[in-house]
Amino acid sequence: MIINTGSRTDIPAFFSKWFYNRIDEGFVMVRNPYCRNLITRYRLSPDVVDAITFCTKNPFPMIKNLHKMAAFNQFWFVTITPYGHDIEPHVPDKYQILQSVTALSEKVGKHSLAWRYDPVLISDKYTASYHLRAFEKIAGILSGYVNFCVVSFIDLYEKTKRNFPQVREVTKEEQFFLTEKFVQTAQHFGIPVKLCCENSELKQLGADTSGCMTKEILEKAIGYNLKLPKDKKPARTQCRCLLGDDIGEYNSCGHGCIYCYANYDNCMVQRNMSLHDPNSPLLIGKRDKNDIVRDAVQVPFKDEQIRFF
Repeated sequence: MIINTGSRTDIPAFFSKWFYNRIDEGFVMVRNPYCRNLITRYRLSPDVVDAITFCTKNPFPMIKNLHKMAAFNQFWFVTITPYGHDIEPHVPDKYQILQSVTALSEKVGKHSLAWRYDPVLISDKYTASYHLRAFEKIAGILSGYVNFCVVSFIDLYEKTKRNFPQVREVTKEEQFFLTEKFVQTAQHFGIPVKLCCENSELKQLGADTSGCMTKEILEKAIGYNLKLPKDKKPARTQCRCLLGDDIGEYNSCGHGCIYCYANYDNCMVQRNMSLHDPNSPLLIGKRDKNDIVRDAVQVPFKDEQIRFF
C-alpha cells in the first residue's frame, strides 16, 4: 500500500517530529475527516508499506533525520512557486527551500523527487511574463536534482474563492501560451513537464498529461513493479494518481496560502495546531473515549520478483 502525507496538510514543514515518532513507534492513527469519531490505525512497516509520499513547501525540517526512513521507499513533491507573502504568507524564503531540495535530492536520489510549480495564477502582479522569468530561474537551479516538474493552473474551489475573492481563472489561451513556454524552458534544463488534471489538449505542446503520481511513476521511484488490486482506483476520477490513505488532517497547515483548498478556516487552523502533540498517535489532538478505532487492511502491492534496477 501507499501512505500519503500531503493532500491535507504539510507534515514535513510543521510536524516532522511527530512523523518520526510515528516511524519509531511503527503505527499512526488517522481521524476520519467526515466522521470524527472514526479512527483508522495504520502500521508503518516496510513489509506492508510500499512507499511513503510527501508533498511539501519546505522539506528542511525532515532532512536531518531522513536516516530513520532508510527502510522505506519514498517519493517527494516539493512545491516552489514565485509568489510573495501576499499569496503565501508564511512560506519560507524560496532560495532556502531550493537549497533544501538539492540537499534532499542528494539523499533520496532525483528519481524520488519532483518539483511542483502550482498553482499557476495570473494577476496584475504575477503576470505571464513574471511566471516565465521565475520558472526559468527555478528550473536552472533544480536542473539535475529533480525527476520532473508538475504544473497546474489554479482551480476555483468554493473555499479558494472565499479566501481569495480577487482570483480569476487562467484562460485557455494563457494556459496554452504558458505550457508551451514552460515545456521549452524545462527541456533546456533536462526536466520533463507533467500537468496535473489539466486539458489533455495541452499534450500537443510536449507536456505529459497522464498524471503526476501514477503507478508507473512510483514503480520507477521504488524500483519494483506494483501489482494493484482490481478495485484500487485513483482518488480522483479525472486523474490516474494514487492519492489514497492520507495520514494528514485538514485545517492544520501553517503556511496560510490564500489559494489553499485544504485550509478553509484560519481560526480552526490555529486551534488545530495548538492541539498538536508530537507524542500523540493522532496528528491533531488525542483519542477520546467515544472514538472507534479500526485497523486498516494493509496489503503490499510490491512484486518482489520484478525489479527495475
